[in-house]
Amino acid sequence: MAEADSSSEELYDEGNWVFYKYRVDWNDVVPVPQDDGPYPIVAIAYSEKFRDIYDYFRAILKSCEKSERALQLTKDALDLNPANYTVWQYRREILKHLNKDLIPELQYVKEMIEENPKNYQVWHHRRVIVEWLQDPSYELNLTETILSQDAKNYHAWQHRQWVIRTFKLFNNELEYVEQLLDDDIRNNSAWNQRYFVINNTTGFTKEVIDRELEFTLNKIKKVTNNESAWNYLRGVLLHHTGGISQDPAVKKMCEELYLSGNRSPFLLAFLVDMCEEKIERADGDMNDSLQHAVQLCDILANEYDTIRKEYWNYVARSLSQRMNSSEDEATGSMKTE
Repeated sequence: MAEADSSSEELYDEGNWVFYKYRVDWNDVVPVPQDDGPYPIVAIAYSEKFRDIYDYFRAILKSCEKSERALQLTKDALDLNPANYTVWQYRREILKHLNKDLIPELQYVKEMIEENPKNYQVWHHRRVIVEWLQDPSYELNLTETILSQDAKNYHAWQHRQWVIRTFKLFNNELEYVEQLLDDDIRNNSAWNQRYFVINNTTGFTKEVIDRELEFTLNKIKKVTNNESAWNYLRGVLLHHTGGISQDPAVKKMCEELYLSGNRSPFLLAFLVDMCEEKIERADGDMNDSLQHAVQLCDILANEYDTIRKEYWNYVARSLSQRMNSSEDEATGSMKTE
């Protein structure tokens, strides 16, 4: 712990805080100091308050005490280190042993999440309490609150997906996702959530695919340099029987964007994949597809996606080698005949 933190804690200690070692109702407990061995390489400068609380926590852990005062001690310990898995686990054991009302615990962990929104252990504790209660009624509002502050908070999304899937709360989730995309069309987490909802409800039927393609193409037209929408388009087309190069609406949009002078690297990469799919399917003039793909790789490597220059050069070489191998096989087959 940094010296600045220690100093601020000690200032706080000068107020109403009473160390456990001075509390009469804890006189029966012998604190257990942390054992860093005889020669610690880098000794952490714990504040006096931190040492006091965790010395007493180790003592009750050792004696397996599960009481109201032990429960309060875990709260004090977590206030100092909310990422401590052992403290959270022991707190759950105490809650169960005392048969505590868990609704106040939900409020407590909500406050902890608001203070530590990217702390895995806090979210895990929340999940366990919800499982015990079998009551998800507070969870969507909680995650919406956290996501309103950070729309890409991984832990909030993970918790939301778990709750929705476990308790079948898919109703209105697409509407929520659309609201997020209206706020930020580049919100990759919202695009991912859209896929999650469809994949776990209707599935990608032909009707759904057509609807999602229309939705996504409209979003791409608004912001062509949005990688999230292009990735979602690919995800939808994975379920399309014609692959990525056969849907008329997709082909039309890509062609129109390219002919209009649009050189979004995501458009160009998508066109490369369309050419590659045509080559694999022997669809149309394979040489034209190859030449177009190599040309696209060249401008991606040298103008529009230079950070991945080596990758695009590799793709161009691989496509050329594949074509040459196919031609050699065809020639050898003709000679045999």
